[in-house]
Amino acid sequence: MRQVGSVLWPKLRTLQIYGANTGVGKTVVSTLLLKRLKKHLPDYDVRYVKPVSTGPLTEADNRGVLSKTLYQFDEPLSPHIAARTAKEPIDDQSILLRLDEELSSYASGKDGFVVVETAGGVLSPAPSGNTQADFYRPLRLPVSLVGDHKLGGIATTISAWESLHVRGYDVGSVMLFEESRYDNHTYLKDYFADRGILTVSLPPPPAPATSLSDDEKQMSQYYADACTVPALERVITQALEAHTTRLTQLQSLPARAEKTIWHPFMQHTERTERNILAIDSAYGDYFQTYQSLPPSESQTRQRFERESHVLKPAFDGSASWWTQGLGHGNPKLALTAAHAAGRYGHVMFGGAAHEPAVGLAEMLLRNVGNPRLSRVFYTDNGSTGMEVAVKMALKAASKRYGWDAGMERGEGRGDQVRILGLKGSYHGDTMGTMDCSEPSVYNRKVEWYKGKGHWFDFPLVKMKEGKWLVEPPQGMEDVFGPPQEFENLDQVFELPDRGAVAEKYERYLKNELERLAAQGIKFGALIMEPVILGAGGMLFADPLFQHTLVKVVREHAPSLYQTQGPTTEQPDELSWRGIPVVFDEVFTGLYRLGRFSSSSFLQTAPDISVHAKLLTGGLLPLCTTLASESIFDAFLSNDKTDALLHGHSYTAHAVGCDIAKFSLQTMMEMDRGGKWNGFKKQWAIPTTGISGLRGKRATVATALAENWSMWSKDFVTEISYEEKVESLFALGSVLAISMKDPAGSGYTSTAATGLRDQLLAGTDVADSVIHSRVLGNVLYLMASMTTTRETLESIEEVVKAAIK
Repeated sequence: MRQVGSVLWPKLRTLQIYGANTGVGKTVVSTLLLKRLKKHLPDYDVRYVKPVSTGPLTEADNRGVLSKTLYQFDEPLSPHIAARTAKEPIDDQSILLRLDEELSSYASGKDGFVVVETAGGVLSPAPSGNTQADFYRPLRLPVSLVGDHKLGGIATTISAWESLHVRGYDVGSVMLFEESRYDNHTYLKDYFADRGILTVSLPPPPAPATSLSDDEKQMSQYYADACTVPALERVITQALEAHTTRLTQLQSLPARAEKTIWHPFMQHTERTERNILAIDSAYGDYFQTYQSLPPSESQTRQRFERESHVLKPAFDGSASWWTQGLGHGNPKLALTAAHAAGRYGHVMFGGAAHEPAVGLAEMLLRNVGNPRLSRVFYTDNGSTGMEVAVKMALKAASKRYGWDAGMERGEGRGDQVRILGLKGSYHGDTMGTMDCSEPSVYNRKVEWYKGKGHWFDFPLVKMKEGKWLVEPPQGMEDVFGPPQEFENLDQVFELPDRGAVAEKYERYLKNELERLAAQGIKFGALIMEPVILGAGGMLFADPLFQHTLVKVVREHAPSLYQTQGPTTEQPDELSWRGIPVVFDEVFTGLYRLGRFSSSSFLQTAPDISVHAKLLTGGLLPLCTTLASESIFDAFLSNDKTDALLHGHSYTAHAVGCDIAKFSLQTMMEMDRGGKWNGFKKQWAIPTTGISGLRGKRATVATALAENWSMWSKDFVTEISYEEKVESLFALGSVLAISMKDPAGSGYTSTAATGLRDQLLAGTDVADSVIHSRVLGNVLYLMASMTTTRETLESIEEVVKAAIK
């Protein structure tokens, strides 16, 4: 599928004419501008395009320049009504593709300038019913707004500009007719000057004559006279300068960044201007990127000279580092943010409450599906949210079991409390969360790091040559047995049907805990990323192992946790037992894996869970740490120093909370409304493949898969047979491909970098590229939760070709 994105050429200047309302004179203003362009730029190829026009063609459409109307409807009605008479439905994508092709055809050859006129007002409907501002947004053309000169026109003009501005358009100028009675242009000139926008007034056209011939004569004279006014020259100059500035800024971004930016997760001895991606904007699933590679290296010289496209759509393969949920440039998200910013800005949250924060907390607790959780603590990102979770868990365990930090009495560090977790875990870069991970490339060389825990190795879920496998860690086959083979992914998650393996896991875990307890080690929490360990290398943990680990730590006698004296433990069914269980759902939660909460895959409920990433639809940082009442109670006393003394200046910022409410509500409606059923059906288990499932689920499984991916089953299966691929998996919006590396896997492997670079370089036949990230020998790709099947099909074809 061809991808339409922002358009920008070195030699072709574009200007889109929007109107503040209908009847404000867009056609007259466009005609004046075009006539002035012909005089001001006599060597330019000046053209006019009207993508959609309603009503019969009139003389006004012939402006003495090359003009084109792409879709003409005879009825003088709103485009969404006029389009009903079309022989075939006209969708937004078809119109944008045709407009993009039309503009591209003007881009080669000599310098050019194209005026693109819209129909109606900024928020008037397009043929599909979508507003024009949203309909044209993928192209993000530079805009000149024709203001309203009539009574009430000040309000409509400002409203129109705000509608364009909040959607990410660059409005460079405002033009409107002079009207002495209302003097709108004087007010608007001052108003927009404060916002860096040129505002000019133009002579009004004459009133219509009584005869058509007289009207033609007086309009011809009007155009001849009015097109000479200096105001038009200023608009043209502004447009030309804005075009040059945009090009210059884009082309200079990599060099400027190389001199000033310290990038995360990058060895800067390997960084150059050439491998810094300049992003002009983003929309839907795509970045609009500046292609800095010379044409001889990225595409053929002939194609480069033919198209000369500065910007290229790049599929956002990391879902903007795992946060993207509702697509870039989502106007509803932007409007939600604008409303909250206008209503609240930011208000402090110490001892206060506001509806966005309280409403979001209630929504999370109501839908997370965990009856244990009753309290929500706000932070600003996943790492700090996990830092709070660690504080909560260790405090609760220390209080119940009588451990003492000893700091108040000057007794050194007192009792040393550690955590239990999994190898490959990564919970963030704050001091506390870093110590909750085993030594790794992320923390081993950090001076203050001291790993404070024990991390279990665990079996991995992966697909190899069309088969789902659960493989034990290397060297632990005698403990866990040989690899387990499954016909489908649902069988992996049928935990009750895997009782024999569960017994092996439980026996191993109990023995390990008893061994550790004999060493006098105190454990205050179990911390895990449910199902998939993200930054550790996209490791798909056997859900049965994680389920069993939770079961074992909760059922162990308190003596194994090194209690000192009598314990205060009197838990009810919702209180934590053994030690508090913390689930880091920062990456895997909130529909990233296809479900609201990833803990449901493990058929167990944590005492504390942390949620971020998809929480705000990819717009703002925000994190929530959810805790049980028994965890909350551990901080209650008459001494303030026993409280959870943790917070941020932007705790529960209203803008982020309001966006999160909208984002979650949207995704829940998508789930309940069956928006993902097409993906679920392609992973449905055929009748012949349900022998391993319990009968009560067989009929459901044949219709919609419970464990599914947005990436197609056929694609994943086909790739699993490729010689270069060690294994892969797909779940929810996540696809992870492990490439073979004779030198060994891990973060320092470079086995996947070649595939990453090839996807970004693109091909001579592809109109877009794929931006992706690698974790050692693993290349992963993610969709947003609004990505279409058609988009992913096109991405899958490119990935297959690159691997082959």
